[in-house]
Amino acid sequence: MKSSTILSSSFHLSIFFYKPHSITIGALPFTFKQWNKTSKITLSNCQKMHVSGFGEESPEAKAAKNLHNFFTYVAIRVVTAQLESYNLEAYKELMEFLDRHSVNDGDKFCAALMRESSRHKTLAMRILEVRSAYCKRDFEWDNLEKLARKMADDSNTKIMRDYVLETSHLENEK
Repeated sequence: MKSSTILSSSFHLSIFFYKPHSITIGALPFTFKQWNKTSKITLSNCQKMHVSGFGEESPEAKAAKNLHNFFTYVAIRVVTAQLESYNLEAYKELMEFLDRHSVNDGDKFCAALMRESSRHKTLAMRILEVRSAYCKRDFEWDNLEKLARKMADDSNTKIMRDYVLETSHLENEK
């Protein structure tokens, strides 16, 4: 006679932390914890994750640097679009400069553009002005947070779903 265990809906399933007394199903360790319905989760007791490997910078500082360089790229796109419609000579000069210089480091790019010539200095000042205005007034910071969270959740779900489908398919073939 086989014994079976019926799990109530009040159990919590966790696949992210390995516990020594857990049940292994496939390749993932599953831990069943009794969820106390009367307890409330207090976020103030949660500690932030420690993220190593970034040296002196926090992940937020790294993200800010990348956004800063991205804002330079956006400003260059805005300025080139404006120049293309009303000042073809300046547009061509900026495009030639772009062919010779990388935009990966926005500050380095703007500094080099500023030192190229007096005409290029004006273009650099315009890019700096547009970059600042875009960051302060036009970039949708709230939308960035929503999109980043949604992308992380959707990506995690897809990866886990694909893994389960792949492994369950392999187990069915055996």
